[in-house]
Amino acid sequence: MPPKTLRAATYARYSTDLQSNASIEDQQRVCQRLITDRGWMLALAYSDAGISGASLMRPGYQRLLEDARNGKVDVVVSEGLDRISRDQEHIAAFYKQMKYLGIPVVTVAEGEISEIHIGLKGTMSALFIKDLAQKTHRGLEGRARKGKSAGGISYGYSVTRAFNADGTPVTGERDIIPEEAAIVARIFREYDAGHSARAIAVRLNEEGIPSPRSNKGSGTWGPSTISGNWKRGTGILNNELYIGRLIWDRLNYAKNPETQRRQSRLNDVEGLVNEAVPHLQIVDDALWQRVKARQAAIREDMNPAGVKGGNTRPENARRPNYLFSGLLVCGCCGASYTLINKTRYGCAGARNKGEAICTNRATIEREVVEDRVLTGLRDSLLHPELIATFVEDYRRAFNAEAAGADAAREKARRDLGQIDKKIRGILAAIEDGMYQPRMKDRMAELEAEKATLQRSLEQSPEPPALRLHPSLSDLYRSKIRNLSSALQDPGLKMEATEALRGLISEIRMVPASDALNGHRIELAGELAGILSLGDAETTKPALFARAGSETVVAGVGFEPTTFRL
Repeated sequence: MPPKTLRAATYARYSTDLQSNASIEDQQRVCQRLITDRGWMLALAYSDAGISGASLMRPGYQRLLEDARNGKVDVVVSEGLDRISRDQEHIAAFYKQMKYLGIPVVTVAEGEISEIHIGLKGTMSALFIKDLAQKTHRGLEGRARKGKSAGGISYGYSVTRAFNADGTPVTGERDIIPEEAAIVARIFREYDAGHSARAIAVRLNEEGIPSPRSNKGSGTWGPSTISGNWKRGTGILNNELYIGRLIWDRLNYAKNPETQRRQSRLNDVEGLVNEAVPHLQIVDDALWQRVKARQAAIREDMNPAGVKGGNTRPENARRPNYLFSGLLVCGCCGASYTLINKTRYGCAGARNKGEAICTNRATIEREVVEDRVLTGLRDSLLHPELIATFVEDYRRAFNAEAAGADAAREKARRDLGQIDKKIRGILAAIEDGMYQPRMKDRMAELEAEKATLQRSLEQSPEPPALRLHPSLSDLYRSKIRNLSSALQDPGLKMEATEALRGLISEIRMVPASDALNGHRIELAGELAGILSLGDAETTKPALFARAGSETVVAGVGFEPTTFRL
């Protein structure tokens, strides 16, 4: 029988928009050359353009992982290990998954990848990213201290398109856009006159005035666009560039290793770059000061934690007040469903931005939403198919752990056999009169290694055969039936709530006059994918076909799984 031709999958990537698609083509070409030389067959090609190798939010990379798990790939080929990832943790996890699946990783630069490559190249890539970040920050700081743009253009300004005397393009300079500057001045005047940010946003939307994010697909004004966050300097009313002051480096960013999302943190005020740029001033100082005074008065009236006494609890600042706070979205416009009074949810887009943006004025009680979602989850999770999946995943997880333990014991036995062989060799040499003083030290080392391996084998006995208790499925049913009570138990509420919210990306509220409470409710996210296993008309997704599978990143190119409750 002729040997099987390996199905190769190539992966190519470049990091920034300053590079071109030719980079992808060049990488694919050298990978194709390697595949041809090895006698393999190019089966699939994956690529990501303009996405950092430190991020997992890459659609091409995610498709490669998914197809590898589904058995569509026999070998992964790339130009270099740093094309797959520049993050030590991510590249190690990728290699570990491929090794588990029996798929070798081969690069043009390093050849077939081993643990040594993962350690050395992963460290080099991590140092490269750190050094690049430091140099980039240094360069941006230099531009900011010259009064130039260090990234991003505020509403009311445009990039200067001009050339220096030597013919080189002007960089970092901005021009005022008169039409947008007039809107900025209008917002400040109306706010100073007593209008709320919400009322101003509604009028701007009704008049069809493009918002600061129009070129990014949003095209609507909201209260946060105008009032923003005064501490972070966000929002039209807090941008000091409008009074001719360039403030830079307010925030630093760190990636959460669990969610892989960047989180911003405020820098110390003393370290900020603060430069005068009077030629960019749009709002006069007196108007600015009146607006700041009104904002301060409103904050005082709202009495946030710590303003008028009481203990500030930063750790509670972003904790959701209710079970599904922040997860509900309008099925018409995509805006958040928020509490419009003490008991009812409604579309924030319709309320804050006006009917020009969304006409959904339907409302629903908070307790009704929570009851419908939890009841629907309980009934759906009790589907026989899901119970069978639970039992099967338990069995697979147990066997996988046992297989790992068996492999470790087998390796210890092999190493013990090698040590015994070496000891016998030294003893035979001594009997033949070939004794050397260093043999004594070597014998001591071997005996110590032998004792360590023997203790390891004694402390890790053979695992018992897996015997599933007949009431295992009943245990699953009882846990699901007690879902609501677990979410109310003070000892379990926080952990159970966070676990449930972590599996849901959003809950879509679709207004419908013929539906219960005037709404259809659709669940989106991982939990929706799990629930779909119990649907008789749904083929079991490969993602959830075995325990321990990877989480799908809902990034570019992905649509979260939905499930209607």
